[in-house]
Amino acid sequence: MKLHILSIIMAMVSLTACASCTTDNDEPIKEEQGTENPEPNPEPSTGSEGKVLVAYFSCTNTTKGVAETVAGIAGGELFRIEPETPYTSADLDYNSDCRANREQNNPAARPAIKNKIENLKDYEIVFIGYPIWWGEAPRIISTFLESGDFKGKTIIPFCTSHSSGIGNSDRNLYSLAPEAEWKTGRRFGGNTTKSDIENWIAGLGITFNKDNNMDYANFPLSEGKNGQAPTIRLSSGYDMPIVGLGTYSLTGDVCVNSVKSAISLGFRKIDTAHMYGNEVEVGKGVRESGVPREEIFVATKIYPNQYSNPEAAIEECLRKLDIGYVDLMLLHHPGTNDVKAYKAMEKYVAQGKIRSIGVSCYYIDEIDEFIKQVNIKPVLVQNEVHPYYQDTKVVPHIQNLGIAVEAWYPLGGRGHQKELLNDPVLKEIADAHNKSVAQVILRWDLQRGVVVIPGSSNPAHMKENISIFDFELSDEEMSRIAALNRNEKHDWY
Repeated sequence: MKLHILSIIMAMVSLTACASCTTDNDEPIKEEQGTENPEPNPEPSTGSEGKVLVAYFSCTNTTKGVAETVAGIAGGELFRIEPETPYTSADLDYNSDCRANREQNNPAARPAIKNKIENLKDYEIVFIGYPIWWGEAPRIISTFLESGDFKGKTIIPFCTSHSSGIGNSDRNLYSLAPEAEWKTGRRFGGNTTKSDIENWIAGLGITFNKDNNMDYANFPLSEGKNGQAPTIRLSSGYDMPIVGLGTYSLTGDVCVNSVKSAISLGFRKIDTAHMYGNEVEVGKGVRESGVPREEIFVATKIYPNQYSNPEAAIEECLRKLDIGYVDLMLLHHPGTNDVKAYKAMEKYVAQGKIRSIGVSCYYIDEIDEFIKQVNIKPVLVQNEVHPYYQDTKVVPHIQNLGIAVEAWYPLGGRGHQKELLNDPVLKEIADAHNKSVAQVILRWDLQRGVVVIPGSSNPAHMKENISIFDFELSDEEMSRIAALNRNEKHDWY
């Protein structure tokens, strides 16, 4: 997972910087408070939203850095608001009777904008970013809002500042586009990380259509190297490694040490579940790994016997893992009240406690019916997939829905592992590449666009499982493996 600290160092020597610092006239910091007249809508939106625009004004490129990150997470297009007359250093000298001071002291000031959005009507969601100038948005933001028709659009403000909160800035903008739906704004300071921005956007409760450009049948395998799996962008906007550690049957200290070993070998995804009984140990392994939490992708699942009281199940999971938030939570398989449980997970997404949600053991009929009943489309379906049960119709169907597919027990699991690892066709292909049969199977999955989470407590096997990026199966080899399909499904669901 590629989470990087933003270089948002507020080295400001102009008004853009200094005016964002606390003054006698500034309000106290109010980063999480809503504003009034009108009240922003805190409720999660239903369904997927449309095209996203990230418009921003930035003199020192601080707001630009945040805007670029917002656009990357939300799948938005960037638009820089450029003044017709650029601001000079003298214009931003807040200690003088400068241009910026005169504009901020005049609520009617409307600095002209050099550029224009010709296709504003095509965007349904508009993020608006700006620095704080004396507790307000620069007047050019007012120009921008008055220059277009925002009726029916969702507007989400954000600002940058050393120490001031968003203050009155978003409140005073509402009246300029009263027929828009305004979401609660957010101020970002000098120590802002990508993770901070991701959590804020997740908490908006909006499902962004970012999966249109992601081909879930074709992974960026060339970006990987042994010991470092590439990532894919989930429809939630978060990046997930395509190789992880499965922890089924790992318990106690063995589980803790296995998680730590896997992370030390380059794994950045760990899969667990309530049913495995090892969430406490997985969480401990993550915390003791020495790798920052935000670099590790942790997935878990709640079980059907928990669906009747899903909030309690989710809280139990969060408590046991004790890692702040869950990167991915799945329904373990269909069951009574599964829609109820999933909608509870949606609420936790809005709170930022769960980042992405999905399901496990859902096939064509199940997934098609399920997505009609929920607000957030599952980002991933985890199913039984291996060379003897290839799920040939289900896998592409799910991928075509813009949903990632993940194989549990990719090496054959409880029913087929021994036989599969000794299959003569697979052994022949493995020998040709000087690889193990396990490596060939995992590589076959990845070349089909199927995420893998092989389980192991053996560091040597773990290293082997993540060393699959220095070879490629030919079309002929892929066809030979495809011919091994028996449609033999081990588990009943």
